[in-house]
Amino acid sequence: MTINLYGIPNCDTVKKARTWLSSNGTDFVFHDFKKDGITRELIATWLRDVPWDVLVNRKGTTWRKLPDERKAAIVDAASATELMLESPSVIKRPVLVRNKKTTVGFSADLYQHIFQD
Repeated sequence: MTINLYGIPNCDTVKKARTWLSSNGTDFVFHDFKKDGITRELIATWLRDVPWDVLVNRKGTTWRKLPDERKAAIVDAASATELMLESPSVIKRPVLVRNKKTTVGFSADLYQHIFQD
């Protein structure tokens, strides 16, 4: 089973997730949004499990710096996908894919639950 963790290496939450996975002996592949890029197809797979309004981080700096008109135009999965392709930093991090199931965000309790089996 391949476990993929997507994010940005200098993000504190991504660092915590990577540390948790390593500390718990979980092998994973890390994919850096900025360095390795992101595709429409990848976003579409995440959107099968995670609603677009959860995947778009509306509390982050990238979102806050967008013009109000651009924010107002993000109304569905299609418009959110375009934004995520343009600005991958707007994606809530980390994105974890395990057993073809996508989870967004990190907490020790969440990962403990995900990896309990």
